[in-house]
Amino acid sequence: MVCLCEDLQPAGFLTIISVAARLKFIIFERMKGIVRSALFIVLTMCSIGLAAQQPAVSKKPTKPLIQFSGVVVESDSLRPLPFTSIIVKGTTHGTISDFYGFFTLVASPGDEIEFFSVAYKDGTYKIPDTLKVAHYSIIQVLRKDTVELPTATVYPWPSRDEFKKAFLKLEVAHNDYDRAQKNLEESEMRELAKGLSMDAQANYSYAMQQKYTKLYYAGQYPPNNLLNPVAWAKFIKAWKQGKLKRQ
Repeated sequence: MVCLCEDLQPAGFLTIISVAARLKFIIFERMKGIVRSALFIVLTMCSIGLAAQQPAVSKKPTKPLIQFSGVVVESDSLRPLPFTSIIVKGTTHGTISDFYGFFTLVASPGDEIEFFSVAYKDGTYKIPDTLKVAHYSIIQVLRKDTVELPTATVYPWPSRDEFKKAFLKLEVAHNDYDRAQKNLEESEMRELAKGLSMDAQANYSYAMQQKYTKLYYAGQYPPNNLLNPVAWAKFIKAWKQGKLKRQ
């Protein structure tokens, strides 16, 4: 009997140790759950306190929106003004009129609309704040703006020293004959003649020549000098003699 009891003692000791370890693990897991619950409750209470301390934000009433359209015209001729800048005052919201002066944008009753165009005075228009419709149209008239610039004198020389050198090198005619001879040079007269129109006699002669040519070749084809050997001979002769060179 004594021998049997000594053989059973190690097995009972191991059983006690395993039971104690399991109890310790169960207690540890329950403590972890309690700590997590307590931490969650503390964080929840802090967030509620912070939310209660924040001031309540009052919602502003939104303004009604309307489709604001119209045409920008000139005051004198009522001509449409294209590419006019239209901006809602105090904002960056706006648009530009098209080629026919038409524009459209979204605005609110009570807004002040500004109009800007180059060479015209700025214009403003305030939308009535009592509007109950969703669409509103106008015709905006802009007046011309006259700007007087200071007088600017343009000189052909960049400095006084350059003007002095050019003036000293200037060859002035000594008498009326020399000045008239210089003004009547062939090259200058040729350039002036290019810009002159025909007088009454020259126009009459040209018209009669055209009419005579038309009557002379009536009922037949006019001659083509590209196939005329005489015309080619005259052209080659004039070309050899240098008469076709530009003077």
